[in-house]
Amino acid sequence: QLQLVESGGESVRAGGSLRLSCAASGSTSSMDYMAWFRRRPGKEREGVAFITGGQTYYSDSVKGRFTISQDSAKKLLYLQMNGLKPEDTAIYYCAADRRWWRVSDMTGEFRVWGQGTQVTVST
Repeated sequence: QLQLVESGGESVRAGGSLRLSCAASGSTSSMDYMAWFRRRPGKEREGVAFITGGQTYYSDSVKGRFTISQDSAKKLLYLQMNGLKPEDTAIYYCAADRRWWRVSDMTGEFRVWGQGTQVTVST
């Protein structure tokens, strides 16, 4: 069974950068479609970035600042976050084993989730 563990979240100043990692273990047959979601304080979970093969998709709020990438050989998923803003403060989750997603509004459902990693951006 696939398991996901995120890391890399920490507190940074606005304008700074972070790279989140998501390490997969167990059965990795469900890694063809993966994603990063986040839950900001007081808000619903939202899709941030999706990846399948060489195709990537981003929410409007992070487009141009965040980059999702995948190292399939190492079973790792990354989220490079540049130009961080206070509104990026959230718990970030990686997800795999897609049920469905809709890139038009960056929503989706996945069967496997990590435990989350906290990112805090201060002014």
